[in-house]
Amino acid sequence: MSFVVIIPARLQSSRLPRKPLMEINGYPMVYWTWMQAKKSGASRIIIATESHEVADACHAFGAEVCITGEHHQSGTERIAEVIELSLIGDEQIIVNVQGDEPMLPPELIHQVAQGLEENPSVPMATLCETIDSAQALFDPNAVKVSRDANDFALTFSRAPLPWARDEFAQNKEHLPSCNLYRRHIGLYAYRAGFVKRYVAWPECELEQIEKLEQLRVLWHGEKILVLDALMDAGVGVDTEQDLYRVRQLMASGVGA
Repeated sequence: MSFVVIIPARLQSSRLPRKPLMEINGYPMVYWTWMQAKKSGASRIIIATESHEVADACHAFGAEVCITGEHHQSGTERIAEVIELSLIGDEQIIVNVQGDEPMLPPELIHQVAQGLEENPSVPMATLCETIDSAQALFDPNAVKVSRDANDFALTFSRAPLPWARDEFAQNKEHLPSCNLYRRHIGLYAYRAGFVKRYVAWPECELEQIEKLEQLRVLWHGEKILVLDALMDAGVGVDTEQDLYRVRQLMASGVGA
C-alpha cells in the first residue's frame, strides 16, 4: 500500500497562535508530528504551511515542505494546493495528519490509509474512539461523531450526540449508559481526486456553524467511513492546557 502523509501546519492558529512552533522536549511541535508520520509506512511526507518561519524550522530537521497560500479556510483546502503543486495523481491515497497531533500513534495513520484502500468505493475515511467521561462529552473541543450500522458517519458535532433525552433530563452532566458516544479523531484519508472535488464545493451552513470541515462532505451527499481506532490516539493540542499536558507526558517518556 502506498500513501502520502500531508501535515497542514498553519502558524496563526485561532485558538493557539504559533502552535506548530510551540516547544516540546526541545523541538517544535510539528517535528514530533512529522516523526510519528515517518514511522507509519508512508511513502512520502509533506508539511504544508503558509509560513516561511515554519518552513525554515521544518527544513532544519529535514522535512519536505510545501509553501501554500494564506487564504485557506481548512486543512483540506491547504492539502488541495499541495496536491496541485506536487502533481500528485488522482488515485493516490492522502492521509491528512493535523500538525497539532505530536503523540498520534503511527499505527493509526496506517490504519486509516488501509481502511480507505480496502473500501475503493468510499471517498474518505477517518477514526473515532469511545468517550468515557461526561467532561469529554460536553467539551466543545472534543468533536462527537454518530455512525450508521455500516460505520458511515451520520453527523459530526461539538455538542453531545446522541442526546439522551431521559437521562439528560435527570442530569445533564452525567455520561449516559449507552455505548454510542464516540469522539472523532481528526485524522483523514482520501484520494487526491476527491480532495479536488471537495474544494470545488462551497462551504455549507453546518460547516460554518460548527467550524467542522468534514460536514461539507456529508452535506454534499458523500460517505465518510468511521473506523474504531486500534489504540488510544494520544493527546492533541487545541489549548494551552493540552500543550502543558503533552509536555508533561513527553518529558516523562510517554509517546516520545
